[in-house]
Amino acid sequence: MGTDLSALESYRMAESLAQVVWGIVERWKPFARQTMGSQLIRAVDSVGANIAESHGRFYFGEKLQFLYYARGSLYETRHWLRLAWRRNLLQAEDNVRLTELLEPLAKSINSFAGSLKQQRTDNKLKESSERYGAAESISNLPISNLDSDEIISKEDFLWLTNFANAS
Repeated sequence: MGTDLSALESYRMAESLAQVVWGIVERWKPFARQTMGSQLIRAVDSVGANIAESHGRFYFGEKLQFLYYARGSLYETRHWLRLAWRRNLLQAEDNVRLTELLEPLAKSINSFAGSLKQQRTDNKLKESSERYGAAESISNLPISNLDSDEIISKEDFLWLTNFANAS
């Protein structure tokens, strides 16, 4: 029997981040809320939705693909938060709180993917040897390298430091 979705650390963290962002966007003026706010909310909600989708999939390749989507949504969330900061829509305390939530979530998604890869290596996941949706590695797109244990590299975390220092 599989783990209940709410027991997944990544999922709970994504839910927490989404709730914090929702509370921030609710304070914005209507124009900002309707334009940037709706995009930001869709991006941050998509992180948790894709983790949930990954959890519900059977095959290794599908599970990993949806974690990649979650990662992409986290990057999109970062984009909207950076613009919100530059447009003076975030307060310094928002910046600090978001940084405290973003880095652990990124690391948790990375750990989740690493765990899936390890399970496959240990033959704990039963499936055919076919690589689902995987093409040859593309050197300028490290995300496409399924042999790497990292979904989010250490360099990718530097944006968090820059984001926190901007306040």
